Amino acid sequence: MYGRSDETWDQLASAGLKFLVERAQLRKVTTYTEMNSVLARRTGLPGFDFEQADERAAMGHLLGLIVKRDYPESRLMISALVHYLDANDAGPGFYTLAQQLDLLPKGSSATAKLEFWIGQVNSLHDLHTRSKLSGRSGLS
Repeated sequence: MYGRSDETWDQLASAGLKFLVERAQLRKVTTYTEMNSVLARRTGLPGFDFEQADERAAMGHLLGLIVKRDYPESRLMISALVHYLDANDAGPGFYTLAQQLDLLPKGSSATAKLEFWIGQVNSLHDLHTRSKLSGRSGLS
């Protein structure tokens, strides 16, 4: 998929989940650009070229993989912590996945989407701050 092997996707998803948990423990969010840089540095794999539409889609695919890996335990969408540079909101793929997971009704208003996203970010921060304080990594 997107010119990457299953092993590469697995490595990127593991590194991405670890990074996002770390951000949540610090009560922070991140950008696609920062996440891309961190993944390239931590895995040694080439980063995503956001100038290319298929590479932007590949990052969205990766975030979906990360959510699917984490959601059964956390019941939250950890990709909520990733937003566009100079923006304060998740990307459209976040809301599409939320609808696929039946967490957000189809046709939700912009306000409902924003409230859902803020709720996810706050809940992720709370969950992972507690897990850090209790000595658990927050990763399964």
